[in-house]
Amino acid sequence: MGSGKSRDGAKMADHVSGQANKPLSKPPHALSYSDVIDELKANSLDGLTATEAKQRLEEHGPNELGDQGGVNITKIFVRQVANAMVLVLIIAMAVSFAIQSWIEGGVVAAVIILNVAVGFSQDYSAEKTMDSLRSLASPTANVVRDGAVIVIPNREVIPGDAVELKTGDTIPADLRLIEAVNFETDEALLTGESLPVRKEADPTFPEDTGPGDRLNVAYASSTVTKGRARGIVFATGMFTEIGTIATALRADGSKTREVKRKPDGTAKPHRYLEAWALTLSDAVGRFLGVNVGTPLQKKLSRLALLLFGIAVVFAVVVLAANKFANNQEVIIYAVGTGLSMIPASLIVVLTITMSAGTKRMVERNVIVRNMRALEALGAITDICSDKTGTITQGKMVAKKAWIPSKGTYSIGNSSEPFNPTIGDLYLDSLPPREMQRGKDNDKEKQATVEDLLENSVDLEKYLNVAALANLAEVHQSDGSWHARGDPTEIAMQVFASRFNWNRSRWMKGDAPAWKQLVEFPFDSDVKRMSVILEHTQSSQKYVFTKGAVERILEACTSVHLEANVDAVALTPEFKEQALENMEALAALGLRVLALASRSYDGGVDEKQEMDRAAVEKDLVFRGLIGLYDPPRIESAASVRKCQAAGIAVHMLTGDHPGTARAIAAEVGILPPKMHQLSKEIADVMVMTASQFDKLSDDQIDDLPVLPLVIARCAPNTKVRMIDALHRRKAFAAMTGDGVNDSPSLKRADVGIAMGQAGSDVAKDSSDIVLTDDNFASILNAIEEGRRMFDNIQKFILHLLAQNVAQALILLIGLAFKDADGFSVFPITPVEVMWIIMVTSSFPDMGLGFEKAAADIMSRPPQSLKRGVFTLEVIVDMVVYGMWIAALCLGAFVLVVYGPGDDGFGVGCNEGYSDRCDTVYRARSTTFACLTWFSLFLAWEMMNMRRSFFMMQPGSKKYFTQWFSDVWANKFLFWSVVAGFFTIFPTVYIPGLNRVVFKHAPISWEWAIVLVATFLFFLGIESWKWSKRVFFRIQDSKDGNVTGDVENRTFERYISGASDGGKPRPV
Repeated sequence: MGSGKSRDGAKMADHVSGQANKPLSKPPHALSYSDVIDELKANSLDGLTATEAKQRLEEHGPNELGDQGGVNITKIFVRQVANAMVLVLIIAMAVSFAIQSWIEGGVVAAVIILNVAVGFSQDYSAEKTMDSLRSLASPTANVVRDGAVIVIPNREVIPGDAVELKTGDTIPADLRLIEAVNFETDEALLTGESLPVRKEADPTFPEDTGPGDRLNVAYASSTVTKGRARGIVFATGMFTEIGTIATALRADGSKTREVKRKPDGTAKPHRYLEAWALTLSDAVGRFLGVNVGTPLQKKLSRLALLLFGIAVVFAVVVLAANKFANNQEVIIYAVGTGLSMIPASLIVVLTITMSAGTKRMVERNVIVRNMRALEALGAITDICSDKTGTITQGKMVAKKAWIPSKGTYSIGNSSEPFNPTIGDLYLDSLPPREMQRGKDNDKEKQATVEDLLENSVDLEKYLNVAALANLAEVHQSDGSWHARGDPTEIAMQVFASRFNWNRSRWMKGDAPAWKQLVEFPFDSDVKRMSVILEHTQSSQKYVFTKGAVERILEACTSVHLEANVDAVALTPEFKEQALENMEALAALGLRVLALASRSYDGGVDEKQEMDRAAVEKDLVFRGLIGLYDPPRIESAASVRKCQAAGIAVHMLTGDHPGTARAIAAEVGILPPKMHQLSKEIADVMVMTASQFDKLSDDQIDDLPVLPLVIARCAPNTKVRMIDALHRRKAFAAMTGDGVNDSPSLKRADVGIAMGQAGSDVAKDSSDIVLTDDNFASILNAIEEGRRMFDNIQKFILHLLAQNVAQALILLIGLAFKDADGFSVFPITPVEVMWIIMVTSSFPDMGLGFEKAAADIMSRPPQSLKRGVFTLEVIVDMVVYGMWIAALCLGAFVLVVYGPGDDGFGVGCNEGYSDRCDTVYRARSTTFACLTWFSLFLAWEMMNMRRSFFMMQPGSKKYFTQWFSDVWANKFLFWSVVAGFFTIFPTVYIPGLNRVVFKHAPISWEWAIVLVATFLFFLGIESWKWSKRVFFRIQDSKDGNVTGDVENRTFERYISGASDGGKPRPV
């Protein structure tokens, strides 16, 4: 490895700006793209083979800018020591050694080493997991390998790769462009140029041209702001232009506060003092973890500081109760009381739980980019989802086509969406609006392609638009049909291919019939896509346009109403009829687009941006096409589960309202009984973006409900929807895939990007990425978020309840005085440390791995405002702690005041004597009780409300269900079992018992332990039963009774109080 790095260093030393990894005859910007392809031994059509790619990756190494961070072992180690929990242990160790209490000091030192070792091991594993997740969520590239376009991580891109780029992509490496269509990139990171730079493929430039003027090169790390392109990679990693200045790009990581200066640059002395003080406080905060990490991690670090303060107070109380005697017994008692309040494994267990959660999410097609999202997922109240590819399959097929002069074409069912030879063709002379009404449907008849094309100029012109205003490719290879491109365009290309009108037929080969001159890509504002093509035989230029029906009709001035007859003016009446036909197709759940064209006599200048509005006007309306994108099989069930979980699902789509309404009703986003709603509510539940955007914020807030469906949605509409939800105190998730979605993804509480169809810009703006673009995966993420939230609550409650119990035992134990008037502790500091490490760390890790509760998706969303420390958790902590303390103290007192008359002896905190035998046996009894109670409490915490003996509702295993549940979590099971049996060696091994733990073997006292254990379960189960009764009554009062999901979901909308909105005036 060292020699490899030195060779790379030598190569970098000789590297010239703009050159390839292996220098070419000239820098690529000074060569034609064909020369670059030849010198790199690349193939612009079929790309590299898998074998070539593997060899080049080994030769050039991964496409990375040097050290990408990775896992820093030093930082991980420092994190184990730099927290309030370990600091308390270190102080306790120092105090113990200072008073020559070697055993206690040695045990505390061992606990520190064990805690740091376990924490380091688990934290290192968690960091490795997160490092791998970062690579999964990193930008990807569309490269051609073995003749097919595949998606690979940027780090696997190599010199010679043919890369395809589109709007929103992050450019993976330095590319020599071979095709550029309206292609612009943002190079501000590299050149400081604030405006996008327009790129061209054909020109070449002098060798000494600066980076900002190399217009035939696209640079790594810049983003595509417009258009599309193809290019050949010539430089990767540190050989890219961004790599040569990587050291300048990397921030120095300075954590020093800046001095506040006057406009003239001077500063008064107190400003320097202020900056130093703030820098010091920041450093201390980072050291203790109170200003780094996720909100929950910071909150728990602050809790650790609070517990540290409480521990100091308790230690002072112990000293005060013993009149601040400078006595080893008293000081050790104070140390033990302070240690009792320290949940040493808290931060470690939290890290492990969150790491395990991210792993589980990857298995369920969710990649977490921002750890904050792990805490936020369980609190989501509203999901704003796209339709195409998320709720639906994203595999469109053309089902209907309407040409005004011909009628309506229908396509039969097909099991192969890319195969144009499967599925019968039908023609009906009626328009869709009349077919929808059921009139004369018997006129629809099957027809052959030859019959349909015969003397049909209007159909040919329609097909020209469908095939040529289209970037998708459909072709047959090895007996099967393949497609590449946008699903909408693929469906249209397949439709055109049914008539042998495929794009490749007209635009490829030695003498193509058409030549593309200009492309105007689809724009979410104008909602149209156009191309200018030249017919090579006649040299006549044409404009072909497709897009949203309303926007196409706006740009059209004529239409052919009769076959082989000149076009007539497009009248308002015809526009109305066209919109009715669109509504009829949309009512079938079809996505409807309009097609138009015209001849073009204007000039074409590829070097200057053309006026799009001047091109897309005076068009001839050619017809409509209806595309069906079936809902995913799992979408309806997932929507229903969201509703059962108290989550409202909103669909924000660019489709027509009729299409959106049909799909939304099909998957259950809209109620099936819309007719039962008032007109006011029904009109608001489905709106268009234009209707929604016309409203002011106050008018939106006055709506009885927020829309469940917004059609013709624009990017700004999504932002306004998120803002409206926030004003109604909702916690919203938003999905997005395009560049324009990044503002709404950032504004949402949880931004969700699509891993397959999403742009790199959208992914960078998101909190989580769906690897399968599936709505059901959002539900998976929410379920995992709730499970983690639950488990964090469980182990925090378990830890703190133990601390409360130990603190109460020791504080109340101050009343137990020996013959010299010093307090005798019921449990020793070594016992406290043993319980903290054995009965807390490993069982709590097991609680972090606990599976989701059966009712986790039938509860309302969690409140992040309250967080994990809900009133229920706080009350449970006190109740469980007091009950355990009462039982343990009761056991201690029964032994001390039972058989024997030794009382509390003398000097029993320091060592064993015959007079201390009773106290030592009482401590063993108390220690056994506290150990077992703490272990069994972990099992009880598997469900905070349901009985430990019947955690699964509806189970018929009345006597064995508890064992099935504890066996399901084997880590927790063996942690509890191992802890259970460790009590015996600590009590019975000579030397270990009396010298180290300061307790003695017991015999008849086990009867007290067993009775106390029975009472422990009885008390905990009784408390849980009372909680179930309380919450059942509370839910009944609040109207949160279990019933039909549909009625519960949409009853809120009928009442006008959904989304937390303002109730309607009576």
